[in-house]
Amino acid sequence: MSAVVVVGAQWGDEGKGKIIDYLAEFADVVARFAGGPNAGHTLVVDGQKTVVRLIPSGILRPDKTCLMGPGMVIDPKRLVDEIDELSRRGVSVSGRLFISYRAHLILPYHLAADVLRERGDSKDQIIGTTKRGIGPAYEDKVARRGLPMAILRDLDRAQERIEAALETWAPYFQSRKEPLPDVRDLVADLVPLAERIVPFLADTSALLEDSLRQGKTILFEGAQGTLLDIDHGTYPYVTSSSATAGGVCTGSGIGPRVISRVIGAAKAYVTRVGSGPFPTELFDDTATHLQQVGGEFGSVTGRPRRTGWLDLPALRYAVRVNSLDSLVITKLDVLTGLNPLRVCVAYDTPEGRTSVLPVDRFDHLQGVTPVYETLPGWDEPLDQIRAFEDLPDAARQYLHFIESACGVPCDLVSIGPGRDAIIVRNSPFSSR
Repeated sequence: MSAVVVVGAQWGDEGKGKIIDYLAEFADVVARFAGGPNAGHTLVVDGQKTVVRLIPSGILRPDKTCLMGPGMVIDPKRLVDEIDELSRRGVSVSGRLFISYRAHLILPYHLAADVLRERGDSKDQIIGTTKRGIGPAYEDKVARRGLPMAILRDLDRAQERIEAALETWAPYFQSRKEPLPDVRDLVADLVPLAERIVPFLADTSALLEDSLRQGKTILFEGAQGTLLDIDHGTYPYVTSSSATAGGVCTGSGIGPRVISRVIGAAKAYVTRVGSGPFPTELFDDTATHLQQVGGEFGSVTGRPRRTGWLDLPALRYAVRVNSLDSLVITKLDVLTGLNPLRVCVAYDTPEGRTSVLPVDRFDHLQGVTPVYETLPGWDEPLDQIRAFEDLPDAARQYLHFIESACGVPCDLVSIGPGRDAIIVRNSPFSSR
């Protein structure tokens, strides 16, 4: 049995989509286990850019089966739009895409509540969400008033559940002088969407088990990143799902013993979207370089990403909480032309210097100052390099520095947006 997991090792946007698309060549099934349309995975194949937000990134490989697990929350309209957009690009999902009965629906009142909270004119804490209704949908799920995808087969019952949910949401909307959506309109809008989606519904946990029994290889696709995990991230500036490797089991319906390898994707620097702590954030010309050369704009919202130097204490934290076997370093090419490079190796705190991410200061990381080491940069372009030995000495030194600090190898190195712009030192699907 072989089940490989790819998760984000930073604050999301690490380039997981490209890595999943690349690794999908060696897998039979690609399964996503958490999050919703707040995850924009950008894929570039033969010069054509495709952004998927819900459907697993493996969908661009026509011989792969793609599963959307019970840990996800799904906006039915966006799902249908995504299926249609893929179809227009010549990508068929029929017979290849399966959606868990247990995944939950995102409905218009979830989106409306998300927007109200981020408006900044109330006592709500502004998190900087993508305003896609993710948090409110997970709230309903945890409060046991959510709507599993299976309910699309019985819209009369769906209407009853929506009415009950809206009774709970009513005081919130009333306190902000906002009208609630009409239940009948919500159900009417669901009718054509249900007709499109119900044929894709399945027991995806059973499908995963069957695939493993048949000796097939599973590739689990993470969304967001470790530092956005609801339990292990920089709370409260986090997403509402389990973005770490531990979320694979709860979010897909498989047991931990089937997982053979866990890979963490990390940029050669760090970015963050939205509010929250970011100790190594930059506000100078280097920040502009990283943003412009790296194309650091959100694939879901288009918002510019905050940028900063690589944070090794945070990366070591991701290695620990995910039990990472190896790292994928992405966007190494973006550092070309920056000399010298700086890397955060520790923090100075009121209690003294520490090389460990101070989880007790997650709220704002106030009083935390990054401690940097300086490394040489390089000027040679990397986009045509396909062997580790051909990288400039300084680039190899940079990667070795990361490996030494984190205690795991950098098995893959991405040096451009295209599918083939990758250096493979060790394949995750082969034994060492």
